[in-house]
Formats: sequence, C-alpha cells, structure tokens
Amino acid sequence: MTTETTRGPGGVIERRSRTRRFSYVRRTRRHQWRCSDVTFRSADEDLCERWIRVTNEQLALLTDRPKSLLVYINPVGGKQCGKRIYEQKVAPMFRRASISADVIVTERANHARDHLKTEADLDKYDGVVCVGGDGMFSEVLHGLVTRIQTDNGVDQNQPDAELVPCSLRIGIIPAGSTDCICFGTVGTNDPVTSALHIVVGDCQPMDVCSVHHNDVFLRYSVSLLYGFYGDVLADSERTRWLGPARYDLSGLKTFLSHNYYEGTISFLPAENNMGDPRDKLQCRSG
Repeated sequence: MTTETTRGPGGVIERRSRTRRFSYVRRTRRHQWRCSDVTFRSADEDLCERWIRVTNEQLALLTDRPKSLLVYINPVGGKQCGKRIYEQKVAPMFRRASISADVIVTERANHARDHLKTEADLDKYDGVVCVGGDGMFSEVLHGLVTRIQTDNGVDQNQPDAELVPCSLRIGIIPAGSTDCICFGTVGTNDPVTSALHIVVGDCQPMDVCSVHHNDVFLRYSVSLLYGFYGDVLADSERTRWLGPARYDLSGLKTFLSHNYYEGTISFLPAENNMGDPRDKLQCRSG
C-alpha cells in the first residue's frame, strides 16, 4: 500500500492507494525473451484483491507450467560459468514464477545420467533442467529415457522395442561451448530466454534416434554429423581443456587437411505423408 499526497484548492489531500505489480514475458529481437512488469494502482482494496484472485485462477488453468524442477549444473562446461549463470540469471526467474527447484552441481562426467538412472525421484518433478552444453543435455537425455524404459521393463537392446514416452520435459539453460541443441530449439543461446521458455511451459518436440550394433544398444541421438563438422568435433575432444577455443583450432586443422568425404544414404519411404511432430508416434521410415 502507498500513500499519495496531492495539493488542491482546499489544502493537502492524502489518498491511500493499493498497487499491484504483474510480470509478463515480451519478445525482443533475435528470438530473445525478456521479463517486464506492469503496475496497477487503485484506491479500492476489494478491486485489487479481485485482480489477484482472477489472475491466479487464470494461471492455475495453465497446466503446462512447471511447479517443481530438478536442475543439474555442469560447473566446468564452456567457460566454467554454469553455476553463476544459474544463480544470477535463472534462479531469480524461477522464484518469481513460484517454481521450486532441487539443484545438483555435477562432480564428474555422467553424474547427471547416473543419478537419473538410479536415484532421482521423478514423481516429485514436472521437468528436468540441465545447465551446460550439448554434452550435459546428452547426459540428461540418456539418463531420463533409460530410467523410463527400465521402470517399464523395456529392453533397450532390442532395436524393434516399443519405447515408452517420457512424461517429463527437458529444459536447457545454455552454458556450454557450442549450445547447438539450444540454438536449434529456442533460436538463441541466451540463458534468460531459455529460463522464460521453461517458466511459461513452452514445448518443442524433438526426434530422438536410438543407435544399435549387433542387437546391442549404443546410445540415443538427436543429431547426426558426417564429414567436415564431424571431424571437427572428433578432433576437438582431444583438447577439451582449451574450452570453446578448441573448435577454432580443430576447425583450422580439419580445413587444412583437405579431407574428401563421400557416402551413400539409404532410407525407407514414408507410408503416409500426414504427420505431426507432437503426435508422439514412433517413426520407422522416412
């Protein structure tokens, strides 16, 4: 409550008014989102309370918005700023949206994957958030999908196995060297934008492929690289200690090597041209 003082012909008049601040998301340039506020003032306290009640009732109808999240932070990915990015840019957004978060700072490679596979109580959460780069996303993807198949008795080593869809969404806060997955889904590697997509419950379906060899499951993948870019990534793995600069070095080495690439792509034609990325149907052709 605030008190506004005005001076009129009859002297000083004090008027007690109620103020309420509402936050909303606005789109800016280059696919970035920002949080803004609008303030309403009224001397009618009952009216202010009706604003709050109606607003909360409408927000409660948005069932896609998360209320509880499990967050994994890679403290050494990219420029080693993952923890700071989360604490300074992401956590404040979650608090404003009344989202509770259990945070785990990873201590080794595959920490997030192993925790999701064996220890995490997934029933407590509406989603899993990874703060890091593409490697961190891969850890969370493998841990979450494997856990769901294990809980439902699905043998992942069978290429024809009908995988059980995961009801939890994966949120990505970019803090890695390349953040390709984040660029491909959100359009930018801005942490605030990614946090706001999570807050409002935005959803972007992705195709996930399983890779098998001799009836043995190897890994899940959301992308496939061959040729120049694949060689850059393979070579860069030997110089991870350089951070993001390793891609410049590996790119130069690969370019100067003048490698020649050829290959053959075989595919099965789709039986039906009609489909939707959100239909959650398993694709075995196309």
